[in-house]
Amino acid sequence: MTVTIARTDAQIRRCLPAVLALRPQFSPEQALEQIRFQQTEDRYILAFIDLGDDIDAPAAVGYRILHLLHSGKTLYIDDLSTLPDARGKGYASILLDFIIEQARQAGCQTVSLDSGQNPARYAAHRLYLNKGFNITSHHFHLSLQ
Repeated sequence: MTVTIARTDAQIRRCLPAVLALRPQFSPEQALEQIRFQQTEDRYILAFIDLGDDIDAPAAVGYRILHLLHSGKTLYIDDLSTLPDARGKGYASILLDFIIEQARQAGCQTVSLDSGQNPARYAAHRLYLNKGFNITSHHFHLSLQ
């Protein structure tokens, strides 16, 4: 088991079941198209737990490095998702450790993410808190469509 960066369409497709568990509003083709767009336009990186032999990834994380006035150079986690039947096996923890190391290597001052506020997310929140993350703000959203 390793953490691999998804660079090819085949690798991204291996991540899609995990990504779609978090982002069910997309079809697999829409998600592939959006991930490719973000890789090109936003320097989005998709990493996944690689179990080998072209097996679908049990967990994936999408992230990018941003420069924010309030926090400096920040590795922002857009998506962190584990397939429902793979939860509790430590995959998200491995991906977070990978992310934190990537942030250190890139010279980031912070790692941040937003997470939904509902009981289905409480296990994820426990993981973030156990990894040293703090709840530092509320995220406000205004839909323009």
